[in-house]
Amino acid sequence: MDVVMSGTVLGAKPTDSPDQVSAILSSDFAENSIDDYSMWRDYGLVEFFWDRESPDHPWQGHHFTLQVHRLSYWGSSIVNKAIRERYGRFDRHLRFDKLQRLLSNRGVCLEDVPDANAPAFTLHWQPASQVSVMAFREREWGRPRRRGNDLVGDVHKISSPLTAEQVAWNRARYGRQDA
Repeated sequence: MDVVMSGTVLGAKPTDSPDQVSAILSSDFAENSIDDYSMWRDYGLVEFFWDRESPDHPWQGHHFTLQVHRLSYWGSSIVNKAIRERYGRFDRHLRFDKLQRLLSNRGVCLEDVPDANAPAFTLHWQPASQVSVMAFREREWGRPRRRGNDLVGDVHKISSPLTAEQVAWNRARYGRQDA
């Protein structure tokens, strides 16, 4: 819930450098890259992404994503130690309606945003923090059940930033959404 309100993970901003993020979340991560211009670090539940103009330029923070759906597979064991120490145990499922209710109780509202992933997923946005929340809304017909399966109504991921310009583009491209 703090992530949705602040747009940070334990104070780590989407624009922070790799060293700044690791100072907050720890040096326990998997580093991934597909070329010399982009990189992401996987801290278990959360991933931070960077890009740069050339190998001679510093990394510039691009965004972060909390891969909440991973909880349904691995439970709290997937959660970074620093996050577990701050928030304790995590359930295998974060229900969107519960998150929305907790945020509403704090005076924080989420706007619905149309998205290319509908109707399987719905996208929601918190303008002040520029955080998006994607929720799983519909199971594909015939999809096999597997360990830790997402449930309809679960939060799938939380990301930042989603700018007002991106939201306007989604609304123009995919129309208004009344989910």
